[in-house]
Amino acid sequence: MTATLITSYRSPGKYALNVLAGAFDAVEDEGGVRLVIARSREALLESTRSSVEAGQPTCVAWSFYSPSFPACADELAWLRERVPSGWTALAGGVHASAEPEQVLRAGFDFAAVGEGEHTVRAIARALRDGRPLAEVRGLARLERGALAQEGRGVVVEHLDEFPAFSARRRMWGAIEITRGCVYACKFCQTPFLNKARFRHRSPANVAHHAGQIRAAGMRDVRFVSPTSLSYGSPDERVDLAAVEELLRAVRAAIGGEGRLYFGTFPSEVRPEHATPEALALLRSFVDNDNLVLGGQSGSERVLRASHRGHDVECIERAVVNCAAAGFTANVDFLLGLPGEEPSDVDATVALMERLMALGARVHGHTFMPLPGTPFRDAPAGALDERTRARLESLEGRGRLYGQWKRQAEIARELVERRPVRRGAR
Repeated sequence: MTATLITSYRSPGKYALNVLAGAFDAVEDEGGVRLVIARSREALLESTRSSVEAGQPTCVAWSFYSPSFPACADELAWLRERVPSGWTALAGGVHASAEPEQVLRAGFDFAAVGEGEHTVRAIARALRDGRPLAEVRGLARLERGALAQEGRGVVVEHLDEFPAFSARRRMWGAIEITRGCVYACKFCQTPFLNKARFRHRSPANVAHHAGQIRAAGMRDVRFVSPTSLSYGSPDERVDLAAVEELLRAVRAAIGGEGRLYFGTFPSEVRPEHATPEALALLRSFVDNDNLVLGGQSGSERVLRASHRGHDVECIERAVVNCAAAGFTANVDFLLGLPGEEPSDVDATVALMERLMALGARVHGHTFMPLPGTPFRDAPAGALDERTRARLESLEGRGRLYGQWKRQAEIARELVERRPVRRGAR
């Protein structure tokens, strides 16, 4: 009998699911277990019901970030109403890792804690062999009402060990070139999911994946990195030779008709890395005419308090350098950070206006207290009426964009459903 793992293929969890599907493929080749990608609620219901009715061991999995948790919990409840029993619900992703007990109390049977590639293979083999999922390392559960877990998932030490996506299923996505981050900004979940360190995929492996994308008939190749110009480096230093080796290998793999996007979402550039030398290197290889810079605040005090690792002058210099190299700078700003005072907001808006005068566009965000970060217990980011009016004015000039209004609502929702802390046994 073939066991079945079904995934709810939702945005923004698709990046993670593309990677996990690639990891799963090797176990599927062993036989006795299959992966079903449900791209709609109706497909999710149909595949779960048919698997359960066939008597197959069935697990349905979701992967989500903190803002997507309520929608995924709602979909779980919707599916339970229609297929009440005979299957197991699994949650994964950064929110499940940071708040496993909250996820389990929302109705999931297991929460995957930590990185997922080794864990998804262990789950697949346990389903196939009829072994309890409670024995799988990295899975948390509720036992007699208390959190119990078999540690964290096995860390992927070398990204080359696993595919960046599932080519056989045509689950393409941006290629993850770097995992983890040494900068440990207090508002970001990336460095705290595991230790704050870099792990890089090799140039040859990245080029192999880029070649697969081109062979499938697609032109655009993009990358996932918390800080793209940190590629190849173990620390805060920039290794331009490593970056050049990567870009040269990818360009060779995709040919003249392929388009290489680097330093754009989802692989931003830190402002101190945007030097004339680095930008000249990018200009000679990439097809994008813009770069995403992580500025975050115009207040020196707020930048220091959030452990950002650069100053305001660095942001301005990066925008000037981008313009000189022929790039439009899209600068991220995060408003409502913990401890932010009106004078800090004034400094940030003033910086936005200076950057716009230099030709930059500004991407506005509202701070969300994300689980698993040092700021997890902070108040929700909030903007007063004066600040909102100033941002709306900047939007009207066509230089400010972003979901900062919706993110303020999400921030309040995160605080409202913040769980009471309990210790795992």
